[in-house]
Amino acid sequence: MPSFLFRSLAVVALALVAAACGSDPVTPIAPTVPTRVTETFNGAITINGAATHPFTTVSTGAVTATLTALAPESTTTIGLALGTWNGVTCAIVLANDKAVLTSTVTGTVTSLVGNICVRIYDVGGISEETSYEVTVSHP
Repeated sequence: MPSFLFRSLAVVALALVAAACGSDPVTPIAPTVPTRVTETFNGAITINGAATHPFTTVSTGAVTATLTALAPESTTTIGLALGTWNGVTCAIVLANDKAVLTSTVTGTVTSLVGNICVRIYDVGGISEETSYEVTVSHP
């Protein structure tokens, strides 16, 4: 009888241990979607002038620069470009030399952290100081 009791207790203990090790449902972790950042830059350029605005990306993905305002003439043609920023100069990678209001330039950042720049410049289309606003959306 003690052998039967010992075996019964061992079976009950084993059953309790097995029940305690049950598998809880695993909740999958959704991949994180990089947050998009929108920055607005503004200023003015003169005849034959240009302006550069550096910014930093924190992940890979699309970068889009949109010309959102021009004054006093909203029909003026200017240059709009994206490039890499080395701390001193903007090395142009993509350019639109015939940008008008609402024109965009879109590129892709392929490194996790990127020093990027947007450049606005006269291409012979302005006859007086021209104010601009450009919006950049990036990761």
